[in-house]
Amino acid sequence: MRLTKSRKNTKNLMLYILATLVLLVMIAPYLYMLLQSLAPWHEVDRVFVPTSLSFRSYQWLFAGGAATLPRPWLRALGNSALVASVVTFSRVIFGAFVGYALAVLSFHGRRIVHNFILFHMFYPGIILLVPTFLLIRAMGLYNTYLAMILPGLVSTWAIFMYANFFRSVPKEVVEAARIDGAGELRIIFRIMIPIARPVTTIVFLFLFMERWIELLWDMIVVRDPAKQTLNVLLTTMFGPYGGYPGPLYAAGVLLTFPIVLVFLIFSRKFVQGVSLVIST
Repeated sequence: MRLTKSRKNTKNLMLYILATLVLLVMIAPYLYMLLQSLAPWHEVDRVFVPTSLSFRSYQWLFAGGAATLPRPWLRALGNSALVASVVTFSRVIFGAFVGYALAVLSFHGRRIVHNFILFHMFYPGIILLVPTFLLIRAMGLYNTYLAMILPGLVSTWAIFMYANFFRSVPKEVVEAARIDGAGELRIIFRIMIPIARPVTTIVFLFLFMERWIELLWDMIVVRDPAKQTLNVLLTTMFGPYGGYPGPLYAAGVLLTFPIVLVFLIFSRKFVQGVSLVIST
């Protein structure tokens, strides 16, 4: 018994050590970026752990980098927050509405709509890049916030997630609400969406992170630095800011921080949501 228990403890210890090593490998780039953003400029990219902490890179960044090529870094952070928030909120709302319609309502062509959504989920989005750009330019939206927001207002993946979840809700719940005089909108907002909070958490987290790190489309449709998102500004400034690596690391931290913060806030609900979705 003691030998078996000892082997079990040794096995658990090895698993913990392995998991710790994997975790360290995964977070090492982010830790390096954070430390270099806080390092004195003469130590950036020269030592892994700086001898002292300095906020000079952040101060220089917040000042717009006037010493070399001025750019609105804080405004770019606000642009990223604006575009990501609007697009994510729209995708969640449209996903809930269309998912409810596909799962609960009966209408002509429902199967066609469902099949189209499945087809679109597996269709390479890069193929539609040029036609979408030409359409945006023809509408006079080039170099505007709407150019970044409009093409991403609907997510077929969000619709698919909500539709599958709403199908698992007993039909008696919806029928009882209708008998009590509730309309479809009231059923969605008062009953279905509150029930679907775990799914909403998953959809929100994935879609927010997906839109936050969007690069190619934003780089194509917006050229004005005052309207660019932070990731686009960071990408385009590697050359001009090559002699200032500290501020580039600081910009990378600013780009990463909202994602980490949102995940930490919703991490517990995210795990619960994944468990619920798998069980359904």
